Amino acid sequence: QVRLVESGGGLVQPGGSLRLSCVGTGLVFSANAMAWYRQAPGKQRELVAAISRGGSTEYVDSVKGRFSISRDKSKDILYLQMSSLKPEDTAVYYCQRRTSIASVDYWGQGTQVTVSS
Repeated sequence: QVRLVESGGGLVQPGGSLRLSCVGTGLVFSANAMAWYRQAPGKQRELVAAISRGGSTEYVDSVKGRFSISRDKSKDILYLQMSSLKPEDTAVYYCQRRTSIASVDYWGQGTQVTVSS
């Protein structure tokens, strides 16, 4: 049974930085392509960043150059380093396998990121 726990969110001013972390059970991150997703109020969940088993990364255009996805294979932790944050980055952030959002039947509780002055 997969359980995912995201952490590291918070309230930050525009231009600030945060690092999100994700740990889990029932899913070996290093053996899967993993991703961060986010859902803003009134909007659909979207893919933000992904990392393949081999370490290749991909990002949604709106975060390119500002966000960086990585993982610690030894600890099986997934990270999302977010810099130059903008108010439009405000959302609940989730980690999951890199897959079709519609196919996911379990999401962790997510971590709230609020970018506001």
